Amino acid sequence: MPIRLPRPVFDTHAAAGGLGDLPEWDLSDLYTAPDAPELARDMGWLEQACADFAASYEGKLATLDAAAMLGCIRAYERIEAVAGRIMSYAGLRYYQNTVDAARAKFMSDCQDKVTDFTTPLVFFSLEFNRIEDEAYTSLFNANADIARYKPVFDRMRALRPHQLSDELERFLHDQSTVGASAWNKLFDETMAALEFTVKGEAEPLSLEATLNLLSEPERGRREAGARALAEVFGSNVKLFARVHNTLAKEKEIEDRWRKMPTPQHGRHLSNDVEPEVVEALRNAVVAAYPKLSHRYYRLKAKWMGLDKLQVWDRNAPLPIETKRTVGWEEARNTVTSAYAAFSPDLAALTEPFFDRGWIDAGVKPGKAPGAFAHPTVTEVHPYVMLNYLGKPRDVMTLAHELGHGVHQVLAAPQGEMLASTPLTLAETASVFGEMLTFRKLLAQAKDANERKVLLAGKVEDMINTVVRQIAFYDFECKLHAARRVGELTPEDINALWMSVQGESLGDAFEFMEGYETFWAYIPHFVHSPFYVYAYAFGDGLVNALYAVYEEGLPDFQAKYFEMLKAGGSKHHKALLKPFGLDASDPKFWDKGLSMIAGMIDELEAMEG
Repeated sequence: MPIRLPRPVFDTHAAAGGLGDLPEWDLSDLYTAPDAPELARDMGWLEQACADFAASYEGKLATLDAAAMLGCIRAYERIEAVAGRIMSYAGLRYYQNTVDAARAKFMSDCQDKVTDFTTPLVFFSLEFNRIEDEAYTSLFNANADIARYKPVFDRMRALRPHQLSDELERFLHDQSTVGASAWNKLFDETMAALEFTVKGEAEPLSLEATLNLLSEPERGRREAGARALAEVFGSNVKLFARVHNTLAKEKEIEDRWRKMPTPQHGRHLSNDVEPEVVEALRNAVVAAYPKLSHRYYRLKAKWMGLDKLQVWDRNAPLPIETKRTVGWEEARNTVTSAYAAFSPDLAALTEPFFDRGWIDAGVKPGKAPGAFAHPTVTEVHPYVMLNYLGKPRDVMTLAHELGHGVHQVLAAPQGEMLASTPLTLAETASVFGEMLTFRKLLAQAKDANERKVLLAGKVEDMINTVVRQIAFYDFECKLHAARRVGELTPEDINALWMSVQGESLGDAFEFMEGYETFWAYIPHFVHSPFYVYAYAFGDGLVNALYAVYEEGLPDFQAKYFEMLKAGGSKHHKALLKPFGLDASDPKFWDKGLSMIAGMIDELEAMEG
């Protein structure tokens, strides 16, 4: 079991004057400065603790009784906490300004040291997985203290068929800082440094600001933004193709050595989800393209008076929508009041995010694009990053990330090894928070036009979360399959991208020249291969959960809190059982998709 170094995953499927005072992070709850004595102390402790752990336990795991094994696990968990704290601090500072060479160097130096220090621990998972099944079962049935850790080790033992020799595992651990991690940093730094010359803008814009233009009401500005994106992505496409070729090949090599049956299998194992469940989700969404995205975008073309939509119209506001900027305080009040209507306790959990420097909201030069909630370590607290520009969709992004943050706070008492939720369930609280906020706004709609705008916005968000992310997943599947055959040219990758665009978006669209390169900026493909289906999983799960909530399931709020508090301590079947839901049932996904279809039905009825 490698030491888990927390890494945020960017929520770029959601959109990024007069905003008010935007909060910034106060990272002092981690460390006060890169040269803080506490950081030096922890780095020194980590080096010694890793050496001591290896000296105490290597070659002896199979001989430990339950009490000694519990001590071993807790020592390992403490190492995880200290390593995670160091890397969380280094990473969060870096994401605030990825073009700052000093921050980049600090993070790389920390990563190098932590990797070196933890190399002696590689034996732990390898040796643990060699414990005989009977002894393993007896060990974890000994008492409640050790039994609570069993889900962690059950997931670890699922990797047994794919485990390499101790020497090879140590090699992979040692070279990780110059493998995928290095290509990740190259991608991040390149993206943060890109400048986009947009027609009509006084000066070059960042990626985040240019993407933001795609949801502007003025069609000319949207087109100018799209064309600027295409030009810059096109001029850098060879670099991005090299990043994707290298990472996909590296993954193929490791998968081959580990005897992974498919490129996706490792992700399914880490998500603690069965491949057939993901396949059922994927198939249900693809089958629903005609009644969801295809149907909705035909409606949108009609509303906009267009025969065909262009890519810059996909996230455009409706012509009847009033353009306005949502200030930070209004955004805060909107989200927290929606949370409070569900449960005052839920709203109370959001307060420190706003009041104690747990959110970094403003758009700043060099800041990483997108949004995330980073759990750091369980003895501290999460941090939320936004690029807040005052758009209505930014309010939904705030609702989404606060959901993550609340989930992470509630799961923290599980401890370092059990708090982390598999990605398939990691989107549960975030999407539920969005749904609460949307339903509150919908209930307050003053007239039919406002209701139409809200419904259309929610449908678009769901299409972005479900349809688009499954199309992304299909793109990744095709890319990794094609890379196994040979090196991919930029044109090859472009063609794979376009093969999923028309299928998922439908016949209402025309695709401008240059759109074929838009795969280049999606960070999930680089940082976390096959992550994207987690969004669709989360949305479908939450839609089904919300339907149960609306049906009046007794004690729903209490059951919901228990689910979030469980973190990674339970499988999705156990977590959903109190709600009468089962994600392994293929019909489960149709429930969530039917909710989206029902909203489109209402929008169509408004045309009558």
